[in-house]
Amino acid sequence: MPDHVSILRVVACVVLALTAVLWIVGLTRLVRRPGPVLPPRRHGTAPEGAPANLLPRQRTGPREESVDLSPAERDAFYHLVRRLARQDRLRRFSR
Repeated sequence: MPDHVSILRVVACVVLALTAVLWIVGLTRLVRRPGPVLPPRRHGTAPEGAPANLLPRQRTGPREESVDLSPAERDAFYHLVRRLARQDRLRRFSR
């Protein structure tokens, strides 16, 4: 051991190395541990003992909705979108 290295530094390195080895061993044991064995279940049924409302039924998305706009409303919406796009572009380049 060189003279300029203190005992405290050597002990700290050994403790750090041991901690790293123990952490790796624990992590590999955790990963390799087999999971709980569950009986196969039918699709769409809740596991035994679980409330049925934890698994909501599959639904389709919302219906498409549309609103007819007058020409003045369509023109105002067009200008609003252009103004917001311009502000977004300016904000992006000012960073």
